[in-house]
Order: sequence, then structure tokens, then C-alpha cells
Amino acid sequence: MERKVEFNSCGDTVRGVLHIPDGASGPVPMVILAGGWCYVKEIVMPYYAQAFMDIGVACLVFDYRNFGESGGEPRQHIDPWGQIEDYRNAISYARTLDEVDNDKLGIWGISYSGGHVIITASLDPRVKFAISTIPVVDGFPTMRRCHGERKFAALMAHILADRERRATGEPSAMMPMSSTDPDNELSSWPFPHVCTIFNDIKQNEAPNHEHINTVESVELLLAYQVQPYARRIHETPIMMAVAKSDNITLADLEIETFNAIPSPKKHLAVVEGVDHMSLYSNTEHLGKVSSVQAVWLQDLLFGGAAGLAKAAE
Repeated sequence: MERKVEFNSCGDTVRGVLHIPDGASGPVPMVILAGGWCYVKEIVMPYYAQAFMDIGVACLVFDYRNFGESGGEPRQHIDPWGQIEDYRNAISYARTLDEVDNDKLGIWGISYSGGHVIITASLDPRVKFAISTIPVVDGFPTMRRCHGERKFAALMAHILADRERRATGEPSAMMPMSSTDPDNELSSWPFPHVCTIFNDIKQNEAPNHEHINTVESVELLLAYQVQPYARRIHETPIMMAVAKSDNITLADLEIETFNAIPSPKKHLAVVEGVDHMSLYSNTEHLGKVSSVQAVWLQDLLFGGAAGLAKAAE
């Protein structure tokens, strides 16, 4: 069963889809899912939601403000703290639903939102578990490594020129999320295959996706750090899935952040044979990660026997 829903976040309307598992009776656990850079709710999240519904967990998938079907201006502007606020307002909304067991309410994120859920879990005790997938954890080294020294200097010059334009009252300019010609076109994530894969997803699954973002979005990313918040998670169960071959959000930084979490209720899954973008283009790879997460969540919510049974399937 699914239905369209909406809720308020800081004066704007956020729209999403609520999925209730077939045969559910009474309040059930819930996972709230939101996406990464320039995502709309149709990008990969329905696959993960299905894996969670298969173990009896409800899911709320939503578009951030400024994206997809949700309200908010400026469009295509990515403010990580605004998106974290959207997660927290989604939690507030979910807690009003009769179908939801508030003691088993958690959050899931991927890429940029993989970092958001760690921060949200550190700030909001209503989060009873968090699942982080190939997360962005430190914007500055991530951008510097992705662009390389010379292109990073060009990116910084572009950001500072935009800042000076904004100081005169102009809005932030737009730039491509990625490009098939990164040597000649500056973009946020300079990998041709990112552009190709997201264009395919837009064509086939997510027509509301727009492959552009404000320049200011990248400036905000450069100040983004997850590890100081990871150190605050002392009790909340948390699971991180890392793609061993990830050279975009950088597996070594992800593992370093995971190690900073003091909670004994944490689990790290390093998935072999998977890289960052193969989780968008290869459903077999996506299935590897979603099944690992579903097994962990089933064990957490329903006990060891159920979790072991699921793992044996």
C-alpha cells in the first residue's frame, strides 16, 4: 500500500510517498529515506524501500525542499543543513502517523544524505537507528581529490566569483552537477560516467531530476564535515555500507568516520566489487547493498533468529 503525503518544513511543502508493507497490522517500524546530490525520490530509493518493506518495515521517501515535487526556492539549491532540517521535520510528521511505531523509527541516506543521517542521528534522539550508504563525510578533501589540484583551483575561483556576484544582490549561478566533458566544462562532480548514468536514470525512472545545482551548493559542501557529529553517537544503532572501490565519496574517509563513532551498536559493511556509481547503474550491485542493510535492520528490529533466517535466504 502506498499513498502520496506532504508535510511542512520551515514554511515550505515537502512531498513524498508513504509505503506500508502488505498485511501490516498495527504500528510498524519505519525508515525515512532521502537522497543525495540533486536527487529526487525516484532515484534508487524505491529499490531500498522495497527491501525494507519485504521485512515488514514501512518507508517514507521524500523530495527535499527546492527539488522534485516539493516546494521551496531557489530551485536546485543544496543546503546540507536545510536538508538535515527536512529529515527532522519528516521525523516529526512520521510520528503523527497511526501506522508508525515511534520506538522503531529510523533514517536512511545515500551519498550526500549518507552523511546527513549520521549528523541527524547525533542531533535528534527520536532517531532509533540510522543506515548510511556510501556517505559524503568531508566536503573539502572530497572535492579536492575528485577535481585534482589544478581543477580544484579553477573550482575555487568560480565559487569566489559567484560569492562576489551574490554580494551585489544577484542569485547564485547554476553549474552542471557533472559533465561528459569535464576537461572543458566545470562541474560539481567531474566524472563523465556520473553524467551518463544520471541522464539514463532521468530518461527511464526520474523525469523530475535536473542535472544542475547552484554554485553556492558546492561552496556549502566545502564546509561540510560529518566526523565531529559522528563522535556524538554513543547509543544509537548505526550501520554504514561502504563500496570498497568507491573513488568518489572515498572509502578511506568513510571508514575513518565510522571508526570515530563511539556507539558499540555500530556495524560496518564493506561491499566487494561495488563502486559509487555502480549502485545506480547495476541493480545486482544495488541488491548486494540493500540486502546487507535489510538483514542488519531485521536483526535489529525483530531479533537474531529473524535476521539469521533472512540472511540464509
